[in-house]
Amino acid sequence: MQPNCLFVLFFTFAAIIPTLTAHIGDFDEVWQKRAEEAKKAALEANSRNPADFNQHFHKALSNGTHLATNATTTRRSLVMRRTYRGRCVATNSIDSCWRCDPNWHLNRKKLAQCALGFGHGTTGGMAGKFYVVTNPSDNDVANPRPGTLRHAVIQKEPLWIIFKTSMTITLKQELMMQSHKTIDGRGAKVHIAYGAGITIQFVRNIIIHNIYVHDIKVTYGGMVRDSVDHVGFRTVADGDGVSLFGASNVWVDHLSMHRCADGIVDVIEGSTAVTISNCHWTDHDKVLLFGARDNNIQDDSMRITVAYNHFGKRLVQRMPRVRSGIVHVVNNDYTHWEMYAIGGSNHATLISQGNRFIAPDRPEFKQVTHRDAPEFEWRKWTWRSQGDLFVNGAFFVQSGDPNGPKRLGTLDHVQAKPGAMVKRLTQFAGVLGGCRPGVAC
Repeated sequence: MQPNCLFVLFFTFAAIIPTLTAHIGDFDEVWQKRAEEAKKAALEANSRNPADFNQHFHKALSNGTHLATNATTTRRSLVMRRTYRGRCVATNSIDSCWRCDPNWHLNRKKLAQCALGFGHGTTGGMAGKFYVVTNPSDNDVANPRPGTLRHAVIQKEPLWIIFKTSMTITLKQELMMQSHKTIDGRGAKVHIAYGAGITIQFVRNIIIHNIYVHDIKVTYGGMVRDSVDHVGFRTVADGDGVSLFGASNVWVDHLSMHRCADGIVDVIEGSTAVTISNCHWTDHDKVLLFGARDNNIQDDSMRITVAYNHFGKRLVQRMPRVRSGIVHVVNNDYTHWEMYAIGGSNHATLISQGNRFIAPDRPEFKQVTHRDAPEFEWRKWTWRSQGDLFVNGAFFVQSGDPNGPKRLGTLDHVQAKPGAMVKRLTQFAGVLGGCRPGVAC
């Protein structure tokens, strides 16, 4: 081989490696083993039938029919949400599983029975002890202090992580997690803010619930402890709020998120069995990214449910942007976007059911969908809308298999209610601020 060929090969390989390893400076034997274990866990997660897990909480809901609308109600009046001060009301099938019990604090782990969608069966730290975070500092990322969130998440055993008091945690580097963890912010106001975000890489069985994640920054790497027995070099992190990389069985629920340097939530590199629910997002450009590379066949196995979320003020695009796999977008409220709501490339399958789409006033951005491909290609992709409510001129350009909703929209066993009901279904999206011992959430 000629020297110039070696030069090209080296730089081609060097360009690929950072993508494949996601900020791992040294892809050593520990990370190689984790990557292999993660692939096996993903295959196992995709082989499960959602109907087999905890059917008591997965109540069948009636499918809505497609609802066209000529509504002339103003955009502003449709999105007004008054502060709710009445008795606790659980408005969707996830919340009805655990909310409105004033003694929720005596049985926190009941939450682990409540995941639905492709993330069904995610139990987090249910099998472990409680770990109480008492210290908001993150001063030593290589040797975290006991009582800090970083110390909690690097433990190898299952843990249910709670917080002694309200706190703001400014992460110096990415928060690297081990498997079988729940981060449960109920009973306190917990902010991950003004530093790095949360990285769920080559691990499984994670619940993140009821915390604020915002103002996440780019961090420039260094030696970071990712387990009790391993410290590794991390390169530059992009500034995602929550990043899933080669992860499986992850449930993100009741998060309030805004202003991250890169994505709000990224799900990439074959991550699967994921549910993102009851979240509230505002003030961001690129919101949800599902798949980072068009040529990654590993992403074809991704299975993601996006349910009961509120896409709020000052959002621009990617709600989500999809590349591969199967994505079920069900009963979400899209009250704002500036460019488009749902975008994609490559050949992802997307089923949109029972959502409400309120288009911006600018006529060039009324279309819900945006595809980065020639029409002769994207016409083959199955992107179908069923039971969605379109307001202020919003419209969804469909493609692919017209039987997609019937054939694929039930794979995660989340059956949509009509789009006209979405405002109620998502009424309590985001952090539930009223959770206190003895008081229903």
